[in-house]
Amino acid sequence: MSLVDDAAVAPSTAVRTRGRLRRFAGWALIAVLVLIVALVGLRVAATAPNAHGGLDPEGRNDSGTLALAEILRDQGVEVSVFRSRAEARAAIDDDTTLVMSNPYTLSDEATLDLIGPADRVVFLSTGTHLLRLLEIGETASGSSGPVEAGCSEAEFADVGTIRPDRLFEPADGVQGCFGDDEGAAVLVDDRADGWRAVVEGTKLFSNAYLAEDGNAALALALLGQTERVVWYVPTFEDSDLEGDEPETLGSLTPGWVTPAILLLMIAGVAAAIWRGQRFGPLVAETLPVTVRASETMHGRARLTAKAADATHAAEALRVGSLRRLARRLGLAAHAGVDEVADAAADRLRIPRGSLQELLGGPLPTDDHGLIDLARRLSELEASVEQSAHSARRPE
Repeated sequence: MSLVDDAAVAPSTAVRTRGRLRRFAGWALIAVLVLIVALVGLRVAATAPNAHGGLDPEGRNDSGTLALAEILRDQGVEVSVFRSRAEARAAIDDDTTLVMSNPYTLSDEATLDLIGPADRVVFLSTGTHLLRLLEIGETASGSSGPVEAGCSEAEFADVGTIRPDRLFEPADGVQGCFGDDEGAAVLVDDRADGWRAVVEGTKLFSNAYLAEDGNAALALALLGQTERVVWYVPTFEDSDLEGDEPETLGSLTPGWVTPAILLLMIAGVAAAIWRGQRFGPLVAETLPVTVRASETMHGRARLTAKAADATHAAEALRVGSLRRLARRLGLAAHAGVDEVADAAADRLRIPRGSLQELLGGPLPTDDHGLIDLARRLSELEASVEQSAHSARRPE
């Protein structure tokens, strides 16, 4: 290669290198922007006013209970929300209802210590462990339709009907309300000095369902019997469970899973960059492109054979034979089966109707039947062609 050729190649190499660098920089910028948007979205979701869990008295979403808290305030009940059990316990007095959802972040000792000084406690949701801790009952199988109070609690008299999605079987001495023989939606325990109630209120007291049936009336009957409501919201920041941190995907999987996922993501990005490169200018091709009929025929035949569709292949053979027979018999190109069959029978001097089964009968469903049909159609076409030549031959 001459010096002139070397000088010509060098700028071309430099241009390709700069192009690759620009493409790499573009992909890197896109990746950085995606990460920034994801981080900002997570941050906004974590700090948004509606970023509260279910049955949260400050939650404005469908699973929150802000609407219930506001109804209580409209009824003259003072509602105080606490996310610290120490502050909530200090706020309890003789005319207070302690309200909380299932305190899954607290130990048994902390839960009993929190509800100890309260004369009236309402759990808006519960788990099997809490039911056993309170010795108030257990989960009952089955479900119930619209039910009324059906118990002696005076505050439930004007509630009406509710549609509970979970029933409980009350323990001995515990009263079950809003249920049937299979279980009750509300358990009331007044065996000791205090009054405790358990209800599954996720679909009764949340913002999305509070206005249905007698849900709001039931909430007021449970929470509106005292002048103040101390509403404790369990959080992991207030948990006293040592060593029982919330489980994450990383803690539930082996240590090699996270590096493997990162490696796969890097490999995916590298493959996208590699396959996304163009290999030069597009090749222009003059249109329209002419494809020989034989290529189309062989291609369709291969597809039919690969699909093992004997019926479709037989139909194609029969349609082709009908068209060729119609042309040789002097009929229209789109003549029907009956016309072609009768004309071919007349030409071959055989009884009419003898070719109806061959040209219009059921199609074969296997290769053996397909081969037999193809042979018979070929023999019929050959016979018609031979008769046509015999008719044109001078005597």
